Amino acid sequence: MTEYLIADMVKKGKFKWDDVVTVGDNASKTIGSRIFLDANDQHTVEELYIAMAVGSANDATVALAEYAAGSEQEFVKLMNETAKKFGMKTAHFINSTGLDRADMPEKYRPSAEGETVMSAMDAAILGKHIVQDHPDFSKYTAIQSYKFRERDKNPIINWNWMLEANKDIPNFKAYAYPGLDGLKTGHTNNAGNCFTGTAERDGMRLISVVMGTKSEAQRFTETRKVLDYGFNNFEIKQAVAGKSKVEGLDSVEVKKGVKTSVGVVTDAPVSFMVPKGSDAKGVTFKTQLEPADKLVAPIKQGTKVGTITYTYKADGIEKPQTKTVNLITSDEVEKGSWLRLFFRAIKEMFGDLFDGIKNLF
Repeated sequence: MTEYLIADMVKKGKFKWDDVVTVGDNASKTIGSRIFLDANDQHTVEELYIAMAVGSANDATVALAEYAAGSEQEFVKLMNETAKKFGMKTAHFINSTGLDRADMPEKYRPSAEGETVMSAMDAAILGKHIVQDHPDFSKYTAIQSYKFRERDKNPIINWNWMLEANKDIPNFKAYAYPGLDGLKTGHTNNAGNCFTGTAERDGMRLISVVMGTKSEAQRFTETRKVLDYGFNNFEIKQAVAGKSKVEGLDSVEVKKGVKTSVGVVTDAPVSFMVPKGSDAKGVTFKTQLEPADKLVAPIKQGTKVGTITYTYKADGIEKPQTKTVNLITSDEVEKGSWLRLFFRAIKEMFGDLFDGIKNLF
C-alpha cells in the first residue's frame, strides 16, 4: 500500500522522484529488513522507493511515509482510507511497513489497538490497483539488484526469486517464472512467508497471492502452482471488435448540423478472460449517453458521445468481468448554414402543429 500511495502522489504531482528526503528518528530506529539509514541521511524519493520495492527496506518505507504525510500515523490514515475506497474488506494498517506492533520503535507505536492485517483477497485487490493504476510498476519491482550507496560493499538483492530476469542467475533460475515482473514479498513471525506475484503472457496478466508458508522457497513454489493453474486453464478472447455498432443505438441526434444525426460506434475492442478453448458468449451491455444538448455541430469524427459497459460471466470465475469503452461518432457533422437551419425549424414547427391538430380527432 505504501508503494501504491507514493507512486500515486508522484503521478499527481505532490512531489517528484528526484525530491530529497531527510531521514527522521523513526525511520532510523526501524528494524527488520532495512538499509541502515541514520537520522538526517538524505536520499531521493526514487532511491528510497527502490530500496522499499526491491529490498523490502522498512526504514526507507517509514522515511517515505513521513515525507509524504508529515508523520507515519498520518500516512497510515491515508492507507486505511484507500483500502476502504478499493473495497478491501479486512485490511487494517497500523504502520507503513507491515511490521508487528512489537517490532516498531516503542516511541512511535500507535495508541490504537490491533495489528496490521490483510486477507489474500485484499492483497489481490491491491495488486490489481497497482498494475492498473501504475502500469509502469515493473520499472521498480523487476529490478534484480540495486547498489543503494557508493560505499556499500554489496547491492540490495530483490527478495522476489521468481523474476523472469533471474532465469540466468544460478541461485534463482530454478524459481524464475516466464512473464513474472512483480510484485511484493513479505514476512513477519505472525504472517509467515508471503508473496503477491503477477505475471503476463499473451496479453493476459494474472495476480497470485500466497500467505503463511514455512520457508522463503515454499512461497514461490506455491505461487508457481497458482499461476500455472491460471495460464493453463484460461485465456483472453475478444468479445467485441473495435469500431463496432451497438445494437439498438445506430445513431444519436445532432443539433445545428448539416445532418440531424450521426452514427455511433465503440472506440476500442473489448476482451475478457475465458476458459481455454471457449468463446465469450452471453455478453450483456449498458450504455450511458452524454446529454443531448452537448452534441452541437460542428462535430469531428471520433467525438465521444457516451460510454458502454460490457459484462461477462465466465464459467469457473466467481465474479462477472466488466469493461467500459467510449462510444464515439463514426462520421463528422458540419455545422448547418443559417438558411438550412431556418427552413428546418419551419418544417419542424409545422410538423408539430399538424401532429397537434391530428391528435384532436
